[in-house]
Amino acid sequence: MRLRHVLLAATLLGSVLPALACRMTMALEQWPPYLYRDAQGSYTGLDLELLRAIFKEARCTLLTVPELPTARRQLLFQKGGLDLMLAASETPERQSYARFSISYRDEAVGVFGKAGTPAAQRHVASFGQLARGKATLLAPKVGWYGAEYAAARPAMEKDGRLNTFGSFQQGLRMLDAGRADLLLGDVLAVRHEARLQGVALTALPFLALRAPVHLMLNAHSTSTADLARLNAAITRLEQRGVLAAIRARYDAP
Repeated sequence: MRLRHVLLAATLLGSVLPALACRMTMALEQWPPYLYRDAQGSYTGLDLELLRAIFKEARCTLLTVPELPTARRQLLFQKGGLDLMLAASETPERQSYARFSISYRDEAVGVFGKAGTPAAQRHVASFGQLARGKATLLAPKVGWYGAEYAAARPAMEKDGRLNTFGSFQQGLRMLDAGRADLLLGDVLAVRHEARLQGVALTALPFLALRAPVHLMLNAHSTSTADLARLNAAITRLEQRGVLAAIRARYDAP
């Protein structure tokens, strides 16, 4: 009788374990140097390295699906078709359909000019000062780049001193061609593209934005236990310096 009870318990446990397995799906994308396909066709990047370390520590399985356009990827996540998104900012709107890990890195947004930028522009120390000046600016078409930029943008648009771009490849080409004096963008993304194009840059002495980013989990397809597992893994890896070492290889802020 006792043996039968043990066998029954083992059978029940076996049926429960797969349901409790930590397994998440995300869509690949092109967002160098955070996540991109290299010359050999393999996916790499800062965020992917950090994510793989976190999932390995948490004993979770990461599944990926092919690249999707940004809008479709967001919609699929909200509908429960994807479990995970990278580098997310925690907002009240997203709380209704997502849960967020503790931060695993910071994002930083800077302002850059070409090497040899006049001293008057190189010494601009805030967006308020930039808005009051005469310098022209290139900025991404979409995205949040800090409250100071949001406040300065209307005046710069009114004066015809602001132009936008769709990708950093396009933005760096515009800057190199003299379409504007300065360029706003994610620090690592701008530097990565500048190296590819051979454009020497000078960074202005201030950051437009520095803020933590998180893993964003789908609230319907993942559990609070999944989140706790990832948070514990991030904490242990930070304590051991593993994530810091990965960030340092990319000169991440």
